[in-house]
Amino acid sequence: MPSIPRGITPEQVRRLLSHIDRRTAVGRRDYAILLLLARLGLRSGEVAFLQLEDIDWKGGSLSVHGKSGRRSQLPLPKDVGDAIVAYLRHGRPHSTSRRVFLRARAPVRGFLTQCAVGTIVRHAIQRAGIDAPTTGAHQFRHGLATQMLRNGASLAQIGELLGHKSPETTKIYTKVDLDALRALALPWPGGVR
Repeated sequence: MPSIPRGITPEQVRRLLSHIDRRTAVGRRDYAILLLLARLGLRSGEVAFLQLEDIDWKGGSLSVHGKSGRRSQLPLPKDVGDAIVAYLRHGRPHSTSRRVFLRARAPVRGFLTQCAVGTIVRHAIQRAGIDAPTTGAHQFRHGLATQMLRNGASLAQIGELLGHKSPETTKIYTKVDLDALRALALPWPGGVR
């Protein structure tokens, strides 16, 4: 049986983002990456391998290469688009690479694996002194799904945003709405112990 998803809270996301120094090239890159994770619930590989042509600036959307080669179109929130633009204009090193996000050190190229995004998350959490549920990037997916559920989104809407192939995959998030589950629970025989 799958465990209860452990997601970063909206307050922790706000704190994390506020601790990033966006005056530096690396800070602008990391801020844009963390916003993609937090606002769109992307997987670390989807962020690491994002290509410049995957962004439709006029249409305000993002083409995401998900699991098993599946592509999905997602809306590009204004704050995420602004953060990517800031990085592209004032932080991204000159390169022939078509990847949006590049290494900050030589050799300048796109990330080789999705682990680079996890490392960025781990270091940002440590620098901000946040006691997050985990140190990985996936907690942003869980946090976004949990928040959407609490705000009344359907499991179908959550599954569509997260790119789940099966509704069964999204059902894990029904476990995280503990307040709703408490309302359904029967009282313990003999009262509270």
